[in-house]
Amino acid sequence: MTADTAARDERAMPKGRDLYVILGALMLAMLLAALDQTIVSTALPTIVSDLGGLNHLSWVVTAYLLASTASTPLWGKLGDQYGRKRLFQTSIVIFLIGSALCGLAQGMSELIMFRALQGLGGGGLMVLVVAIVGDVVPPRERGRFQGLFGAVFGVASVCGPLLGGWFVDNLSWRWVFYINVPIGILALIVIAAVLHTAGERERHRIDYLGTLLIVGWAVGLVLMTTWGGTTYDWISPQIIALGAGSVVLIAVWIAVEQRAAEPIMPPRLFASSVFSLSSAISFVVGFAMFGALTFLPIFLQVVHGVSPTLSGVHLLPMMLGMLASSIASGQLISKFGRYKVYPLVGTPIIAAALFLCSRLDEDSSTLSMSLRFALLGFGLGLVMQVLVIAVQNTVSYGDLGSATSGVTFFRQIGGSFGVAVFGSVFSNRLAAHVEDLAKDRMLPPGFDPAAVQGNPKLLDRYPGQVKDGVLHAYAQSIDTVFLWAVPVAAVAFVLTWFLREVPLRATSSAPDYGEGFGGAPTVRSSRHEIERALSELMRRDAGALELYERLGAVSGVNLPAGSMWALCRIAKDGSVRGDVLAERAGVPVEQGRPYVDRLVHAGFVVRHDGTLTITDTGEEAAERLFTARREGLAEHLDGWSPGEHPELADVLARLARASLGDEADGREVHAEPAGGSQRS
Repeated sequence: MTADTAARDERAMPKGRDLYVILGALMLAMLLAALDQTIVSTALPTIVSDLGGLNHLSWVVTAYLLASTASTPLWGKLGDQYGRKRLFQTSIVIFLIGSALCGLAQGMSELIMFRALQGLGGGGLMVLVVAIVGDVVPPRERGRFQGLFGAVFGVASVCGPLLGGWFVDNLSWRWVFYINVPIGILALIVIAAVLHTAGERERHRIDYLGTLLIVGWAVGLVLMTTWGGTTYDWISPQIIALGAGSVVLIAVWIAVEQRAAEPIMPPRLFASSVFSLSSAISFVVGFAMFGALTFLPIFLQVVHGVSPTLSGVHLLPMMLGMLASSIASGQLISKFGRYKVYPLVGTPIIAAALFLCSRLDEDSSTLSMSLRFALLGFGLGLVMQVLVIAVQNTVSYGDLGSATSGVTFFRQIGGSFGVAVFGSVFSNRLAAHVEDLAKDRMLPPGFDPAAVQGNPKLLDRYPGQVKDGVLHAYAQSIDTVFLWAVPVAAVAFVLTWFLREVPLRATSSAPDYGEGFGGAPTVRSSRHEIERALSELMRRDAGALELYERLGAVSGVNLPAGSMWALCRIAKDGSVRGDVLAERAGVPVEQGRPYVDRLVHAGFVVRHDGTLTITDTGEEAAERLFTARREGLAEHLDGWSPGEHPELADVLARLARASLGDEADGREVHAEPAGGSQRS
């Protein structure tokens, strides 16, 4: 890493208004992709009423989850290889086309197909937004901005069901998809006009076959759980063939991944008990979270007769509980360094909340429902954040990125299965209960439960006995859904007892709230994960003044903090005009001149016609400061062995150089008395 390269990279990054415009567009794009995981839930009853296909309800959610999950690794590596801007624009276009087609869908099969297309674009939005942030934000600031992007997931989790219900009540369910179009076009225009940074290019050997095999076995298993017991008997040739075919595809996938140059998920990861257990628990978390988000709105809208908007309001306790416990657990882990206790507490809370939800009926009060939903969300939040931390804390550096992506991958796959299984159980039980009502002659001829699901007020046309019977049938069916989920959560509780806790690395104490909020999986390299964690840790450093004083003492550079900042800045630029240097420091020229005078008098810098140029002696002094900073950062990587990983050593060198002479520190270090501090 040369000074010229580092300075050129930093100068290429957008500044000021341009940076904030780009970040705003990126946050809009991520919000769109995150919203589409949850916004559909409160609109599902109305969609089924309009398009029919009650048995295919779960696929409206599952198609999006599977497509976004499977495509994420491809988008990430293609972006590295061919440039992120064009790939990001492509993903937005695909997402918008899918959204528009979803809004125009005239049948359930069309909607499911277009949701898959939308998910394909959504996967690109998720992973490329994260990568582009690394291209446009200086390392010292990435932790702060990545925290904002993590908050986007929180906003999407809370607002998704609420917005979905509002669109259904005030416009049409089709606007759940149409709303993406103007917002996406705005993001597309802004990115095209303002984003000019190219980012680094990296060649990859992309695992296309592994991706196709993942899609194959995941779809096969989801179809098996969707059709089993509803469309076909569990022991029918179709279901047996789907199960056997999926097992074969899994075996082929494992064999392919063992030979792939860059596998999507290296099989050696499963040799780690922490990764295997965390993935299994993550699967259960996704199973419970997405299953609940899909079927609770049906319970609320049909059984309790609330509007789609109000059903979104009723779900707020769940989402707020999840956010609160996720943030709190992350903070407590950072402070105390212990993480196993949270899934040990969280998984039984999930199981208890699911059991309590299975006891809800048409007479349950709003307070009773809200407390149960909040308890479920609280339990989910305790577990999600911790699983990523546990895995990152135990795997080798080379597997860090794959392991992080793997845990979130299994959460999304679990969500797909949860929605499919819940949907199958719901359809089976509802059909059985409606059949019992028909046998007891409690239903009029031609009664359609799907029509009631889309418009519960239709029940007002029937006698009270019929209405009560149908509402009870719906309540019993959804209760069974949650009851079936209880043993799944109990299995996760048992698994957490075997989760090994090891002393927390410093990098693992910088949690990623994007993952903690249940966002879609991202494909992150080990380098990206280390850069993200170190950026967050750098953000927690003492103030710039104290940092430079400490580095000066360690490196033997006896200068005021303001002079050291200027020395590092000039060393990175090679030469710079005095007025430009003052502008970067955020101070008047007169205020900064005494610090530069110290450098000139020491022979570190030459001043000629207002231009400041680094000398060999100054270059050597700056290198001592950069080295001290690099060694300080390396202390956060205890156990990663930077000496054994040239890439990791390069990350340290890059971050050390980028974080000194940083414009964000200029004003603070030049706020000393003009004579400068001698404590360094």
